[in-house]
Amino acid sequence: MTPTPLLSVRDLLVRYGQVEALHGVSLNVYPGEIVALIGSNGAGKSTTLRAISGMITAASGSVTFAGQDITNLRSDQIVRQGLAHVPEGRQIFGDQSVFDNLLLGGVSLERRAARTQADQEIRRFPVLFERRRQRAGTLSGGEQQMLAISRGLMSRPRMLLMDEPSMGLAPLLVTLLLVEQLASMALAVADRAYVIQNGVVRLEGSSAAVSRNPEVVRLYLGGAASASA
Repeated sequence: MTPTPLLSVRDLLVRYGQVEALHGVSLNVYPGEIVALIGSNGAGKSTTLRAISGMITAASGSVTFAGQDITNLRSDQIVRQGLAHVPEGRQIFGDQSVFDNLLLGGVSLERRAARTQADQEIRRFPVLFERRRQRAGTLSGGEQQMLAISRGLMSRPRMLLMDEPSMGLAPLLVTLLLVEQLASMALAVADRAYVIQNGVVRLEGSSAAVSRNPEVVRLYLGGAASASA
């Protein structure tokens, strides 16, 4: 029996003004998978994540999550469905404490539940627990990334969209669709991968198979990794 995707994207088209950024992108992510989306600078990787999570509006196409059509829902509605996005750039609130940043990730929870969840998440990365009362803006770049991930997990999502996480993902224990600046790193941790070029998915397959593809080796693995979209 063919498994049902947790996330299914079909023929997604996104425009920025008169410019088409995505031209009919389709992909599936199954429960428990880590799936990588790789491509060169401006290929449409980050745009794909933003369209899925409701940060931008798709011109056409569909996004289905856990059997529900979430196409062009607001970001907060999508979070309540169980799909969270950790965007590139971390987007933490530097003047607020580490703990308060976590609470902001729990807006879909009741206040008491949010505090309980924050108490759990603050312990995921011991350094965050040690610095829980510290202003988030004083954390190192790596520590801010830990905070962004923990904040994304505050809503107890079934799946995370991660834009350049740049750190170990195995302990997160959720389904992942990730964009990573280093294609070699993404392929090393992912179960499957999609290659996107100029807003079109050109290749998909197991990470092992994609890693052996001569064109992928030449473009993404033979030298410096390509930058994010």
